Amino acid sequence: MFPNLFDSTKEYWRKLDELEADYQQNKISLKEVDVRVAELMAELAQERRAAFNYLINGSQHWLGEQREILITLAMLVLLTYAWFLTSLNNL
Repeated sequence: MFPNLFDSTKEYWRKLDELEADYQQNKISLKEVDVRVAELMAELAQERRAAFNYLINGSQHWLGEQREILITLAMLVLLTYAWFLTSLNNL
């Protein structure tokens, strides 16, 4: 399943807002805020890495399965470009 980076980011900001509210109400110290922010950043970084790895692995898998189609498409583009260049020279 694809990691939902959008929801993870929303959750990260929600937790930061709660943390800020707790700090404003003097429920936690600044040192505790720093520690908790570092933890939250590490959690979000882990989600980002998971999403990036999913994207890379999915792309590699897709490219592996579609290799012949992509090669054929590239050949058609090159042939069309060559035809276009030769037709411009004949004008």
